[in-house]
Amino acid sequence: MTPAKLLPAAFAALCLSACNSTQPAAVAVAPAVATRNVTPAGFRLPEGSGCTGAIDRYRAIMANDIAMGHVNQGVYATIEGEIDAAAAACSAGRDAQAVALVRASKARHGYPG
Repeated sequence: MTPAKLLPAAFAALCLSACNSTQPAAVAVAPAVATRNVTPAGFRLPEGSGCTGAIDRYRAIMANDIAMGHVNQGVYATIEGEIDAAAAACSAGRDAQAVALVRASKARHGYPG
């Protein structure tokens, strides 16, 4: 065999030998992001009515979601700012506006009404 014909044959043999490898495939494991993976057994949403109750419940949901890793810190900070705006409206006696701000924030971020 000439050297020009020997090189492709050696390459083919090398490729075929790789197919017969008995080493197991590597499995990538993603690191855990959440600090916990389930809502704590004693978790209860705050009670209350009006804008104060709506704000307290939304804050509790967000605290749980950030602890579970369901939202990242940037989204959490954005939502907290929106909750703070609702709390300011609530403190100023603008109940309807505060509840509307909570509902708008929930809708914007995919939380049920």
